[in-house]
Amino acid sequence: MALKQFKPVTASLRGTVLIDRSELFKGKPIKGLTEGKHSTGGRNNHGRTTSYFRGGGHKKSYRLVDFKRRKFDVPAVIERLEYDPNRSSFIALIKYADGELAYIIAPQRVKVGDAVISGIKADIKPGNAMTLAAIPVGTIIHNIELKPGAGGKMARSAGTFAQLVGKDQGYAQIKLTSGELRIVRAECMASIGAVSNPDHQNQQLGKAGRNRWLGRRPHNRGVSMNPVDHPLGGGEGRTSGGRHPVTPWGKPTKGYKTRTNKRTDGLIIRRRKSGKG
Repeated sequence: MALKQFKPVTASLRGTVLIDRSELFKGKPIKGLTEGKHSTGGRNNHGRTTSYFRGGGHKKSYRLVDFKRRKFDVPAVIERLEYDPNRSSFIALIKYADGELAYIIAPQRVKVGDAVISGIKADIKPGNAMTLAAIPVGTIIHNIELKPGAGGKMARSAGTFAQLVGKDQGYAQIKLTSGELRIVRAECMASIGAVSNPDHQNQQLGKAGRNRWLGRRPHNRGVSMNPVDHPLGGGEGRTSGGRHPVTPWGKPTKGYKTRTNKRTDGLIIRRRKSGKG
């Protein structure tokens, strides 16, 4: 998909760059593959705000996307590509040979009418899914399971992908775009190709209102608050130096590592780049 740029006939159109979604299906999603979805406004089950600057936005229905791809050896055809308000990537409606419909994450370079299949002996082409044991080393993959049968968890957002770089003793070595190298059980499923909508990162929303449609409220910095509201608040004038950046609860931020999952530490061969170099 290309990017759309606009003539600055209004102030908000100056600099606006959006995704051209003219090739996507323009109707409503399949009703049987959707569920109702309630907006939380950033509140948890106690009604307390746990995620700031959330709320409002357009009403959404949740599309039931098949992340497992466990319908083996049944060919399917891509009926249409659709926009999904719940994720940055596009989704594809596929129709199996037995008539069943399902949504999958749309990979790059697929179009309406293309055939896709899930199985051990599938071709290595975008949209097909198979176990990591059956995928050749060096292949670009997405929608990768971390546990067999649990459904894809890694590389699902727009433009993302990983690379299968090795296989050994029932495990597959996967290199992520962050630089992390980790191992996953070879029985886990993955889909071939990179995720669609790689231009998502190049969008310029252009105006505050478009952010509000997406459910994002105005974001104000800690240093602009009063001391009662944030550890970085207060001071005479515009004071922003002299203190380490912290969260509203005093924990370090901007590079402070918070990962605590010791159970899977052994599955990470090389940690991701810190981003502070």
